[in-house]
Amino acid sequence: MRLFLVVLVLVALVATPLLIWGDAIDERLAGEKGVALLRQYGAWAWIVAIGLIVSDLVLPVPAPAVMAALGMLYGPMLGGIIGGAGSFLAGMTAYWGCRLIGPRAARLLVGDESLAKLARFFERVGLWAVALSRWMPLMPEVLACLAGLSRMHAGRFAAALACGSFAMGMAFSALGTAYADRPVVGLALSALVPLAAWPLVHHFLKSDAQTTPAHETIERGKASPAQ
Repeated sequence: MRLFLVVLVLVALVATPLLIWGDAIDERLAGEKGVALLRQYGAWAWIVAIGLIVSDLVLPVPAPAVMAALGMLYGPMLGGIIGGAGSFLAGMTAYWGCRLIGPRAARLLVGDESLAKLARFFERVGLWAVALSRWMPLMPEVLACLAGLSRMHAGRFAAALACGSFAMGMAFSALGTAYADRPVVGLALSALVPLAAWPLVHHFLKSDAQTTPAHETIERGKASPAQ
């Protein structure tokens, strides 16, 4: 029950700004307006874009629109890398923000049983869940926070997050470039570049995950309050 309430609160925290400011922010950043806004910052446009994507953690910034604008400004490859980096930093911020509260606080927040269930979930399907969640509304931030609470292995989380983030960055950057008279086929090809490496990454990370059972993660947290 406590886990359900935690998820509900996380969703509410993400959705509330969307309901309040979503239309206004979307109108300012979508399409040509978003490109014009970034162009105002000249050589610093890429940093501003990354900041906007990371701020999607607390504000209803349309990250896909920003990534598409990056494609128009920098082309599909460089724009995709910049957009992917922004999405990756946003996910890592959410993950570490929740992980750093410590195992004691996490157990107090969701309870030992729910925490163990979360750990088992991320051990079984966490790699795919983290990667695919980057394409969904609301879910990226919520899932990253839950991964941090359950103390999912940081390396596995980062690898899965990178695959999902850069695939999304490449795809929307290519889509933005396509609107600038580039072939739409670039969208599919750019999205497949980082995803092509995923099966191999998943194989090695899954093998490593099997050497660190979820119950060991929980026990280490109990035995090391200072973590």
